[in-house]
Amino acid sequence: MKVEFEILAAPPARMDKALARDVPQAAALSRSRLSRLLADGAVQVNGAVVTDPRAKAAEGDAVSITVEVAEDYHAAAEDIPLDVVFEDDDLIVINKPPGMVVHPAPGTPGGTLVNALLHHCGDSLSGVGGEKRPGIVHRIDKETSGLLVAAKSDRAHHGLAAQFEAHTVERHYRAICYGVPDSNDPRVRGVKGASFEPGNILKLQTQLARHKHDRQKQQVVWHNGRHAVTRARIVQPLGTPGVAALLDCWLETGRTHQIRVHLAHAGHGLIGDPTYGGRRKLSEKAVGERGREAARVFPRQALHAATLGFEHPVSGEMMRFEVEMPADMQQLIADLGGV
Repeated sequence: MKVEFEILAAPPARMDKALARDVPQAAALSRSRLSRLLADGAVQVNGAVVTDPRAKAAEGDAVSITVEVAEDYHAAAEDIPLDVVFEDDDLIVINKPPGMVVHPAPGTPGGTLVNALLHHCGDSLSGVGGEKRPGIVHRIDKETSGLLVAAKSDRAHHGLAAQFEAHTVERHYRAICYGVPDSNDPRVRGVKGASFEPGNILKLQTQLARHKHDRQKQQVVWHNGRHAVTRARIVQPLGTPGVAALLDCWLETGRTHQIRVHLAHAGHGLIGDPTYGGRRKLSEKAVGERGREAARVFPRQALHAATLGFEHPVSGEMMRFEVEMPADMQQLIADLGGV
């Protein structure tokens, strides 16, 4: 499989860093995988093979990476129950529970969505990259619940990946955050990268990059990052007065941890998010003792992928799926005084 793209403006000086920043997200190539591909001579820049990670990168460089996709897949089929929302010969849409990792990794070799799909789909997998395996074209975090689509055939894999790369896929999330991001709040208006659109829609437009000191985290940057745009609308303020809110968030781009990082940057981190949200004390006067305790002990980021819409990559039919928030988020809303 060929992965082809161009180096964007103001690239890092080193080729390995430029590749890690600009490689299409749908390719699912980690920094370590890119380093191996460089060393193996699988990377061409402007038609010439490049193996030195310290080679200089320039804006507009045409990159072609030859990826042997099959080498990453040695996962075993496991009989793990799945909530299947839709399935046909080419793709499957799953409502993923919180706590399930999407893809096997050294720290999580089993119990993942891929392991479950291999068992569930069985012989109905026509193959992706020459091997019978599901094609993962996007991911949601382990502790985020909700909708995810996977390809069962090469033709579906390529078609879905192209839509995610073009940002034409509809993705709406339900999120429960600290505070109420309202256009009347001058503090939010003063946040760099934040603005409000008609209808009290918060728009967050920044660049995102790996954190300098913690490679598992993302951070807002203004140079040498990846363009990221998130929009959020208040569905319901929570508490009296509002000290939290249920939000409808949607993505123009799809970067790692994007909603979590952007809302934290705006001062409205997600309840339960141990990485970006912090553990704030809510006023007992505003939400009662039960609500304050529910927010304090909520075990995961309160984030749910509620809506997924795309064009079927084979039939061309427009498809749109919605699933309700899981019970834990619904209970949190009730405990915070919502309905």
